[in-house]
Amino acid sequence: MKVILLKDVKNVGKKDDIKEVSDGYARNYLIKNKLAVAYTKGSVKILDAQLEERRLQEEELKRQAEAIAAKLKEMKFEFYLNAGKEGQVFGSISSKQIAEALAKAGINVERRKIMMEQPVASLGFSHVKVDLYRGQVIGDITVLVHGKG
Repeated sequence: MKVILLKDVKNVGKKDDIKEVSDGYARNYLIKNKLAVAYTKGSVKILDAQLEERRLQEEELKRQAEAIAAKLKEMKFEFYLNAGKEGQVFGSISSKQIAEALAKAGINVERRKIMMEQPVASLGFSHVKVDLYRGQVIGDITVLVHGKG
């Protein structure tokens, strides 16, 4: 019997896959537990409509991420760190601080999405990359660090 999986099923397949399974397994387990529906013309039409809707949502999310990336190019975030007379810096700017500054500017980005090898620990301008959409849209943040003290 052919079925369309509604959820990932171990040793069978992933969500939205069309699989051939035994009649008893399909009726008594997959369909009964709402893990799959029988493969019919109607269910295929519904599946196609859902996949198209998901594709459109993904395109919209990508467009929004591209708009945020363009907005970030124009912005500059300033931070202050204690610094000695000869320019040595005491402390650093972490991804958490950058995420908080972005949130104040109305751009919500998870801290994990800020791509920093190590915290910013030097005076002047630095550029930090941000993953805005699944590695496909990368934004660039300009960070300016001033010394105080």
